[in-house]
Amino acid sequence: MQLLFEEGGEIRAGTVLSQQGEAYQVELPAGKRTKVKSRDVLLQFAQPSAAELMRQTEALVAETDLDFLWECAPEEEFGFAELAAEYYGAEAGPVQQAALAMALHGSPVYFRRKGRGRYLRAPEDQLKAALAALERKRQQALVQAEYEAQLKARQLPEAFRGKVMGLLFKPDKNSLEYKAMDAACTALGMTPMRLMLECGGVESARALHEAKFLAECFPKGIGFPAVDVSEPPADLPVADVQAFSIDDVTTTEIDDALSVVTLPDGKLRVGIHIAAPGLGIRRGDALDAIARQRLSTVYFPGDKITMLPDAVVERYTLQEGRQCPALSLYVTVDPSLPMILGSETRAELVPIAANLRHNLLEDVVTEQALAEGSGDYPFRDELAKLWQFAGYLYDERQKARLASGLRPEVHNRADYSFYIDQLEGGGERVRIEQRRRGSPLDKIVAELMILANSTWGKLLADHGVPGIYRTQKAWGMHRTRMQTYPAPHEGLGVAQYAWSTSPLRRYVDLVNQWQIIAVAQHGGVAKLVAPFKPKDADLLAAVADFEGTYAAYADHQSTMERYWCLRWLEQEKRQRMMASVLKDGAVRFADIPLVARVPELMQAARGTQVMLEIASTDELSLEVSCRVQEVFAGDVDLTDEMLELDEEASEVSAEAAAEAAAEDAAEQAAEQVAEPSAQSSADADGAPAGEASGARDTGAGSGA
Repeated sequence: MQLLFEEGGEIRAGTVLSQQGEAYQVELPAGKRTKVKSRDVLLQFAQPSAAELMRQTEALVAETDLDFLWECAPEEEFGFAELAAEYYGAEAGPVQQAALAMALHGSPVYFRRKGRGRYLRAPEDQLKAALAALERKRQQALVQAEYEAQLKARQLPEAFRGKVMGLLFKPDKNSLEYKAMDAACTALGMTPMRLMLECGGVESARALHEAKFLAECFPKGIGFPAVDVSEPPADLPVADVQAFSIDDVTTTEIDDALSVVTLPDGKLRVGIHIAAPGLGIRRGDALDAIARQRLSTVYFPGDKITMLPDAVVERYTLQEGRQCPALSLYVTVDPSLPMILGSETRAELVPIAANLRHNLLEDVVTEQALAEGSGDYPFRDELAKLWQFAGYLYDERQKARLASGLRPEVHNRADYSFYIDQLEGGGERVRIEQRRRGSPLDKIVAELMILANSTWGKLLADHGVPGIYRTQKAWGMHRTRMQTYPAPHEGLGVAQYAWSTSPLRRYVDLVNQWQIIAVAQHGGVAKLVAPFKPKDADLLAAVADFEGTYAAYADHQSTMERYWCLRWLEQEKRQRMMASVLKDGAVRFADIPLVARVPELMQAARGTQVMLEIASTDELSLEVSCRVQEVFAGDVDLTDEMLELDEEASEVSAEAAAEAAAEDAAEQAAEQVAEPSAQSSADADGAPAGEASGARDTGAGSGA
């Protein structure tokens, strides 16, 4: 005996092997055996065999005219055998009945199931709507298939134009375009970004990297809402100094300047003047909301996304020739000892006499020139005095480092600045310029910014006013932490450290500036009037948000610097490059801040010099494939040897050094864990891939 039955939502046929009560043991045509309950049996028959029945019904089902079948069906509920007699005639046998059962079962648009083998035809209006929907789906499937075929042929469908970035980074996964792209990627075994690049949907890998970052960190765009520029108080006193800043030529957010006044008794009054947007912006106002959302300026080669609107930056930047609102730290120094005798903090207007630029002074402001008092450059005498003072500050920090069990800082790695030049007739050319850390100008700015951040951190702590501190334990070189109460930054060799010197570019510094201004203006009652009170939940939230956002911004800068390194290799047609082995097969290229892995150098000693052949570069995956062409015998590179010896302290040694290029770049450098990353675009020794790779601010490029 043969059975037609329903199992698992499908109609099957099989041969009965045995029966026990209301259950049958049935063998399917493929040989599988199954248990079928009598209530699931639709039809019993002797001939043909189950396998032959299924073969014959397949052709009949394909020939069934569903529209005619629907017209033949009665208005009321019916069984499949009844309709088979109507459709095929009274002599409809098992094959015809089975075929009709399968046709009904497989056409839920036309017929609704009302039980085992029982159906009800769909109302006419619902049938028409369902058939129209099916036709739309069929047409859409044809369109999707055409899109997919074009993409596989590396052609961009016309419908994709203007939608590519949305498809990649904010897709509607139900759209035909996305489904076609996804299917094409699966068939080709490639990522959507690479497919769109090969199809011409995006102009370059650079555009993809930047669009991905913007989609993740600036989903609403980088434009600013219309806001009024906050003005500082009108009654600020004017400082009796002539201050000057020291920055890269591309820097526009000039937020620190220095001054030196020789007092009648021969002592020095050194001024550290920080741009003070905190005198105009108030917690909770529109500009605070903007800064709180962005948390930092984003730097990357060729461009930047500022934390504050351009009009606000222009109002508060320390531009030469203006009296600028600033928060000033004055320290009185006895140069004969040397020793700091006292300090004072003031909110005031500071006359900015000059904006000095690294590129114009690096070659003339040398240690020898400062020691001899020779050379012809602006503020020569003041720089000589600051150089001596910076040396004293540096020595004091090194004593503190030694007391914590750390070696002295090593300033022997290079910073790199990226400049993107626009060429006549279109196109771009990247320049990557190297600058060795630890120059006199670097050291002056580094030490004075560390002094300001440390002194102001102590000022807040002494008055019980909360701030945002950066702390680090020397034991084991723990990663730098941010917290709202003071603790030592032993890597830097200071008792406390609060970022306060970049309020135009970092929200943490703006918050700390508000708190410092409260202390400067209100003294002992500052904790009652400061914008943030102890244990303020918003302050803790700002710390948490800042760390994640700042890391994302640094990752983007690292990505773009690596991209431009690969572009440089192509631009300069470099087929061979010298490199130094780091460890575990990682190598650091000479001339550019690029790190790659070369598997055949896994066992090579650290510092080994090699000549690499550049096999290929991929600007999308940011990979460079190299082969070893020659290994040079000789002593280990001294630079790398010194870095290895200082590896457990590398994050802080990088910090103090990079302060000279940019105060925030230094601190970013300090946060790097000693373990290297071969994917870093800066250095696998622990140098950061973020701003410490050389970018402090950027106009045409991202400069040191």
